[in-house]
Amino acid sequence: MVTTVETLIAALPLVIAGVLLVGFLWPATRAMPIAWISALIVGFFVWNMPPDWLAAASIVGAMTAIEILWIVFGALLLLYTLMEAGAFERINRGFATVSDDRRVQIVLIGFFLATFIEGAAGFGTPAAVVAPLMLGLGFPALAAVVAAIIGHIIAVTYGAVGTPIVVGIRDPLSSAGFGEAIGAGGYTVTEYSNQVAAWAATYHSLVGFVMPLFAVGMVVYFFGGEDRSLKPAWEVAPLCLFAGIAFAVPYWLSAWFITAEFPSLIGSMVGGAITVTALRMGYLVPDSEWDFPPREEWPDHWVGTIEPGQRGVSGNSAVTDGGRSARSEMSLLKAWSPYVLLVVLLVVTRAIPQISSAISNPAFGVDLGNVTLGIVVGWQEILGTSLGNTIGWVSVPGFWLMISAILAIPIFGMSGNQVKAAWAETFRKIVAPFIALVFVIAMVQVMLNSGLSPGAPEAGSMIVVLATATADLLGPAYPFVASLIGALGAAMAGSNTVSNITFSGFQFEAAQQLGLPTQIIVGAQAVGGAIGNLVAVHNVVAAVATVGLVGQEGRVMRLNLIPLAYYAFMVGILTMLFSYVLFPGLF
Repeated sequence: MVTTVETLIAALPLVIAGVLLVGFLWPATRAMPIAWISALIVGFFVWNMPPDWLAAASIVGAMTAIEILWIVFGALLLLYTLMEAGAFERINRGFATVSDDRRVQIVLIGFFLATFIEGAAGFGTPAAVVAPLMLGLGFPALAAVVAAIIGHIIAVTYGAVGTPIVVGIRDPLSSAGFGEAIGAGGYTVTEYSNQVAAWAATYHSLVGFVMPLFAVGMVVYFFGGEDRSLKPAWEVAPLCLFAGIAFAVPYWLSAWFITAEFPSLIGSMVGGAITVTALRMGYLVPDSEWDFPPREEWPDHWVGTIEPGQRGVSGNSAVTDGGRSARSEMSLLKAWSPYVLLVVLLVVTRAIPQISSAISNPAFGVDLGNVTLGIVVGWQEILGTSLGNTIGWVSVPGFWLMISAILAIPIFGMSGNQVKAAWAETFRKIVAPFIALVFVIAMVQVMLNSGLSPGAPEAGSMIVVLATATADLLGPAYPFVASLIGALGAAMAGSNTVSNITFSGFQFEAAQQLGLPTQIIVGAQAVGGAIGNLVAVHNVVAAVATVGLVGQEGRVMRLNLIPLAYYAFMVGILTMLFSYVLFPGLF
């Protein structure tokens, strides 16, 4: 039993982060360095962590941040390469020309294209790309943002080729004593994180397959004119549910039988192809075409500084000018080919054991004392402590994303200026995430490892203290709120990955304290980290900025509380059911 004082002090870094991010609306680049400093102060004065342990834990966090950013860099580079080549415009037209019905466009662009971009790039990219595309098609700016954010939520747990699982779950649970507990349960940490990913996909599939209908319902109800009605949504319910199931089945199968890196990519590509084919064959096509009210009837808050229907609204080449479109009449297969190539590369490098082991073998490198430089970059016994970390820069998806982006250059015959523009935009977009991630993960590593240093309190690390107190407070009701904890983390930090890094150890420890199946609880955390993106401040800020709607962030967040409440309630019910009735014997 931990004391109230211990709990409050252990929570101090997270409280400071939350107050600065949500209360004062500070950007993470300002808030997280202060939260990290607070963790250092608590670690030194209360948890008796020597300076070398504080520094070593921070270095472990910085190395993890670099690995994440390597993935993000590759994902953004491939995305911006396709934008500059005009391939992304071709992909968008392939969806948009299927139907002029706004409800169908929400399903194809707001759901399938958004989930694909999430699976390929993540980190707030879908809404920032899809919203201006929908604005360019004539959607009110506010409707475009709401549809894009809601549409991609089911894919967030596996965004950026599985980063929230691979880095957000696996890496934190590889340290600070969690690995031993997982080993006692009969799993390696990698096997365990894949099981968590599979259970998260189960939650998402059972709850999230209705999100196309949810997104359509939100748009037709709130943007259909003064006579608010859900009738237009029910008219396309068969299409929406078909699309949701077409996405969810390959998505769920991928999570259970392939790896945690592919569900969103495979679900969107397979489900999108099936749905587009069905529509082109005349199935599930609405009997009547639905559109927004006449432009002159729109309230002022629907539209910002960019008029709907304009080309080039995104400020980059995602929505291209007429000259590029005319020049770039490529086939859909050619436009999609770099992403198809990416999936092939990832499958080959993971499914063939010889290749998989070779690209993650630290033996292919040079040892300089405790530091390894090579295919795997590692640092063990950092600053004389027992802490260490590695960066598998070839084995993580970032390397293969970059290779796919480089191969796209000759595929599309890109000019030097186009390549330069893609790389410049990628470097520009990576700066803010770099600062935020380094400090937030350094903070979490200080909290995780605070129980390992000499002279640490018997109560355990800050994370253990918080988990114990929460388990004691909530008791058997804990599974119902597990996903809400993940949602809170994502809402504060704007990232499922950061939420998982911050709270996966917390959730694991709480489940152990209560004798609950840890896979189910940590899986709920992974789902909660996704749904928190519905109201994550800087995700919303980034999305509204791309459509000229700055100042309407609060309105977007209020609307998005509706799908968040639905998702959190349903996942809470499922977590209780899985934990106590259906799968109580799981580790």
